[in-house]
Amino acid sequence: MPFLNERTFQRYLQEGKEEEFHKLFDEGIKRVEEKLGLEYPILLADKEIKTTTKRVVKSPIDTSLTLGVFQEDNGQLLEEAIKVAKESFSYWKDSDWRDRVEFAIKAANEMRRMKYELAATITFENGKNRFEAIAEVDETIDYLNYYAQILEENRGYVKEMEGRIVRGEKGVSVMRPYGAWLIISPFNFPLAITATMTLGALMTGNTVVVKPSSDTPLSAYKLVSILRKAGFPSDVVNYLTVPGEVVSMVIERNLDMAGFAFTGSREVGHTLLKKFINLKPRPAVMELGGKNATVITAKADLRKAVEGTYRAAFGFGGQKCSATSRVFVESPVFKEFLSILKARIEATAIGDPRLKSTFLGPLINKSAVDKFRRFVDQAQSEGGKILIGGRVREDSRTYLVEPTVVVDLPYTSSLWKIELFVPIILVKEISNLKEGIKLANDIDYGLTAGIFSNDEDEIEEFFREIEAGVVYANRESGSTTGAMPGVQPFGGWKDSGWTGKNAGGPYYLLSFLREQARTIY
Repeated sequence: MPFLNERTFQRYLQEGKEEEFHKLFDEGIKRVEEKLGLEYPILLADKEIKTTTKRVVKSPIDTSLTLGVFQEDNGQLLEEAIKVAKESFSYWKDSDWRDRVEFAIKAANEMRRMKYELAATITFENGKNRFEAIAEVDETIDYLNYYAQILEENRGYVKEMEGRIVRGEKGVSVMRPYGAWLIISPFNFPLAITATMTLGALMTGNTVVVKPSSDTPLSAYKLVSILRKAGFPSDVVNYLTVPGEVVSMVIERNLDMAGFAFTGSREVGHTLLKKFINLKPRPAVMELGGKNATVITAKADLRKAVEGTYRAAFGFGGQKCSATSRVFVESPVFKEFLSILKARIEATAIGDPRLKSTFLGPLINKSAVDKFRRFVDQAQSEGGKILIGGRVREDSRTYLVEPTVVVDLPYTSSLWKIELFVPIILVKEISNLKEGIKLANDIDYGLTAGIFSNDEDEIEEFFREIEAGVVYANRESGSTTGAMPGVQPFGGWKDSGWTGKNAGGPYYLLSFLREQARTIY
């Protein structure tokens, strides 16, 4: 049975009900506004805990708005939560996989009921426009339903072996969970990425402690609340707000953690992993960013190439690990591509993401704006030219910057190699596809990549030679972005990933399991 994705806005669009979609989203905004400033506890088993130290989280779309007040643990509760998760593993590991499937489907249905409030929460929390916010909720629902389907198709990962050495021998392969997992999620997909890592562990019989980004703790709180309401036991799925540096210290000394899942920067991920396995070899699931390239050949449809590159580079301000940050364009179409791209960027609506007309909202915080300024200055000081953009929209209550295109930047610049995570792309002229592939691969990362060409042989060569876990050809909706659960399994090669089993794909759940061979005589 083929998997069906949620695709909310696309369905409304196809049915000619776009205004109804906007009406529902605006109602979601009102529901979130009614709850601004509430205090949220730590969820540890059946206890709701408040600490003496608080973290007041502001909205990046207007820093005068308090999204919520959250607890700040000093590490003591994190240690306790890991202990609770370890103890609850003693019964959860033997839970019926059919129950886990049922709970996931119930959670998907509850999330569907809350869809517009959840999407509006994301808009307030990290500044995504309504189209990307609703897409993230859809992605989360897809993860719930897809992993339920995969678990059901594999009958809980119990497989009778066909081979026999002696008469009466019966062998069975059983995939078994590890124990308590720490889930460390990022700000850019506070619902979907938190969900895929949490579900990867929960659906396979592990227990979890969810630690969200300090910038975006509310979506994760709502996710954990929904999972508990759907039937996942409270001591099996715990929620904790704690500073990153405290997490690092606990990882360095805690032996009760069976594994951890992390999405974030390569530097942080590698540091955590070294501390974790130095104490005791254990599994980790990590997605560690990208430096994604789009290659445009002389045989490309330039209208598609521009639109796909624009959306992949500047959607959510480039704050996606899959965002296009390097563009390699063949000489015959180089100038024309830049001309069309510049015109497309000039039409960008930058501003308050609560408005349906807005494409680009704010960056996540002041540090991101400072980084944007620093990269623009570096590009110019090293000989690069700003084709368009490069400026910060001065406003003390938000973090708006302009989509930026840099040309003529010497290839010796470190900007060609490091992940930027802001709306800046570097564009370079190339002589042929072979050169484009070579440059695209000339990095430590290998997450996503895209090509625009109407030549099937060029596309095949690109797919065969490119070193990336997710690749697209002629994708107008985003040349390197927008992977869908059950359609494009999402994960990276090289320094971009760790397990080689991509989220939203048929093998992802196996990252949280180990095999036990059982034989009866």
